[in-house]
Amino acid sequence: MKNILSPSILSADFNILGQQIREVDEAGAEYIHIDVMDGIFVPSISYGMPVIKSIRKTTQKVFDVHIMITDPIRYIEDFVAVGADIITFHLEAAEDPQAVIDKIHTCGIKAGISIKPGTAVEELVPYLDKVDMILVMTVEPGFGGQSFIPESIDRVKSVRKMLDDRGLSTDIEVDGGIYAENVENVLNAGANVIVSGSGVFNGDASANVKKFINILQNR
Repeated sequence: MKNILSPSILSADFNILGQQIREVDEAGAEYIHIDVMDGIFVPSISYGMPVIKSIRKTTQKVFDVHIMITDPIRYIEDFVAVGADIITFHLEAAEDPQAVIDKIHTCGIKAGISIKPGTAVEELVPYLDKVDMILVMTVEPGFGGQSFIPESIDRVKSVRKMLDDRGLSTDIEVDGGIYAENVENVLNAGANVIVSGSGVFNGDASANVKKFINILQNR
């Protein structure tokens, strides 16, 4: 299973957003993580379709769109239209999670499902063989720069075991408080898609990406 870095632009400098996306692209990041927040499901409001459409032309890398919005099925077609390659929605935000998964797949892209730190991993069971990626939040969704929740390690291990028991090689993504200094902990637990915002964009983004990739590729 391939280890992948997905820098979160939530921590980028929006004054030079296109430049920073090109920088992490050229440094070797394979995904670009795009957090969309509606101010309802989570307290914060981030950005939406116009920003994604605008930055789509800056890179051909995978747009890993994480939607923290209520009733996510409403906007799936819109996110696909502006360039999403993967849409990950929250289990807690959807009245019918399977309908959202089906809608994403019908649009021809990959579907991911995410859970908050307080949601039991067992709630994912009905969808384990339906999605392309599972996002285990390692902080409370809605704000960048939070500290990693240590209990997340056991949660990732549990999700990987559930997948292994079913013969599934589904990607496990982690998001929140991930830095080069602690990334091996989540890799060892079974995660393989690594989201990092502050760990990439604080300081020299290119150097930070290369540091991450060196760890991810040499395990």
